[in-house]
Amino acid sequence: MGVFERYLTLWVGLCIVAGVTFGNLFPGLFEWFAAQEVAHVNIPVALFIWVMIYPMMVQVDFFAIKDVGKKPKGLFLTLFINWLVKPFTMAALGWLFFRVIFADLVDPQTATEYIAGMILLGVAPCTAMVFVWSHLTEGDANYTLVQVSVNDLIMIFAFAPIAGFLLGVSDVTVPWDTLLLSVLLYVVIPLVAGVITRKKLDSGTSHERLNHFIHRLKPVSIAGLLATVVLLFGFQAETIMAQPLAIVLIAIPLLIQTYGIFAIAYAAARAIRLPHNVAAPACMIGTSNFFELAVAVAISLFGLNSGAALATVVGVLVEVPVMLTLVAFANRTRHWFGGAPA
Repeated sequence: MGVFERYLTLWVGLCIVAGVTFGNLFPGLFEWFAAQEVAHVNIPVALFIWVMIYPMMVQVDFFAIKDVGKKPKGLFLTLFINWLVKPFTMAALGWLFFRVIFADLVDPQTATEYIAGMILLGVAPCTAMVFVWSHLTEGDANYTLVQVSVNDLIMIFAFAPIAGFLLGVSDVTVPWDTLLLSVLLYVVIPLVAGVITRKKLDSGTSHERLNHFIHRLKPVSIAGLLATVVLLFGFQAETIMAQPLAIVLIAIPLLIQTYGIFAIAYAAARAIRLPHNVAAPACMIGTSNFFELAVAVAISLFGLNSGAALATVVGVLVEVPVMLTLVAFANRTRHWFGGAPA
């Protein structure tokens, strides 16, 4: 893992500080950025998020899906956790904390937006960072690629319906045209661009050109993430300075969700006797989030200054250190798993 990925939490933390500082020092500048919208899509943020997402999509190999039937159990576990468990537990935790436990600390409208941001995180399974977690746990790289490719294919069709359903259940008015436009902009188009790029660079038997291209793009992707964080926290600067407790309140249910989902997935992986090199990545995919997509959709649906956008960005801050602790735990418990076929 490179210096950008290894210290991602530090960089995000520094960008949060920079965003809040600049947002208070130069509010007019951030108001100008916020005004650059077309069809409810903020153009500067959209460009930065595209810079983040495109390199990740280049890594996805849909031709790997042909091997999906060779080791089905690990894939089934990932799909079950990602699409039938995680979105609903995230929505339930959001409701529990912001409608019940923290009800006296957050006004109802802001609570609704926080819940919406958490739901968007829960419906977006991780795409890119999973390759890092898989590498750190000595996972089966090819199998991880199959899992990510299948998840991304499902996300094209499942993200909007599940998000719309859960947002509706949480009393959020869902602008379906904006939600579907977000899926098109931030999932479908980057995936198509990634497939075309991969085909052009990986046409021969050697993967050298493709791997070199992906390696060169990694810092660019992280830079896009960090620039987005600066903008988002700049837009939220006044709110954060007035309510610093908000970051802590959002982080608590996100932490519980992350550790809880991993515990469920890891126990299930052991119960169905997956080998460790399949079990660990499968659980990491089910636990981590495609926070870039969640951030983009939150901005499109609720606006740059919304609690939903803030909640998704807090997800970035929380996820990396938590996932590193889970990697360490998975490596220490390698002996729990045998070599049964996946």
